[in-house]
Amino acid sequence: MSEEPGLSDQYPRASPWPLFVALGLTISEIGVFIGIFAVAVFGLLLFGGSVAGILTESGYTTRPWPTLLAFGGLLAVAGLAVVVWQVPLDAVTLENFGQNGLLARGVAVVASGIILVLAGAVASVVEQTSA
Repeated sequence: MSEEPGLSDQYPRASPWPLFVALGLTISEIGVFIGIFAVAVFGLLLFGGSVAGILTESGYTTRPWPTLLAFGGLLAVAGLAVVVWQVPLDAVTLENFGQNGLLARGVAVVASGIILVLAGAVASVVEQTSA
């Protein structure tokens, strides 16, 4: 009988990524649906980073940076699409940011997408220059 139940010789330790994927998805949903900008951005960053980490750990990708770039790009495009199609052009002002909940939610998704793209790009460049 094994001293560590649930673990095998192939997987000597448990992965922390599923917990962070679930936590990131939950926090991002709370932030986006309730309309709390900082919580939405943090949750989406945690979710995107965790997805990149779990895909790298499981062997689907060799490095997490392309996944961060792709996930960030998808978030930025999706958030921008929500803003463009759902918010009237005259309502896209800094004054209406706090009053128009959909605009704030879309901008939070776009911001987190841009941050993930920047993180993936910078980390990829740093990794290539340091190797």
